[in-house]
Amino acid sequence: MNVIETTIPGVVIIEPRLFEDARGYFFESFSQREFEEKVCRTVFVQDNESKSSYGVLRGLHFQKPPYAQSKLVRVVKGAVLDVAVDIRRGSPTFGQHVAVELTGENHRQFFVPRGFAHGFAVLTDEVVFQYKCDNFYAPASEGAIAWNDPDLGIDWRIPSDKVILSEKDRHHPGLKDLELVFDY
Repeated sequence: MNVIETTIPGVVIIEPRLFEDARGYFFESFSQREFEEKVCRTVFVQDNESKSSYGVLRGLHFQKPPYAQSKLVRVVKGAVLDVAVDIRRGSPTFGQHVAVELTGENHRQFFVPRGFAHGFAVLTDEVVFQYKCDNFYAPASEGAIAWNDPDLGIDWRIPSDKVILSEKDRHHPGLKDLELVFDY
């Protein structure tokens, strides 16, 4: 696998080695050994999958300590704009974000460490999105930031009138109103 550093240390894009021939393709989507050698030591304990249609925006979510999660995300079908926002108090990149397009064709994965809010916007008619988490989901530990916080300046690549949100995602605070629970 090829690891691509981003503008925020620890947030990385992973490109697998793809083997193609007349039958199709094969790639190793995850190797614990190689991940620990090239990215960081972590143990993933839960895999999730979602299916969404164009305009769905999920995020910007995180789980508060002690249930914080790192995520390794990828798209199986379709395309998303995937975003990680640094919410670590004292971080030199606090409030900054990294955005990457993940598609079923580019096979890229995106690693979002603990201390980051995460979200994605669906850019195609349909998307199947998968992610590995290094901690179990804990509903009472949920936190989130408003997807359209002007202080973040995220271009979701979808017209705002086409964005489809859950009821819960319509009412999150902006970053400046967030109770900071992660330290750098």
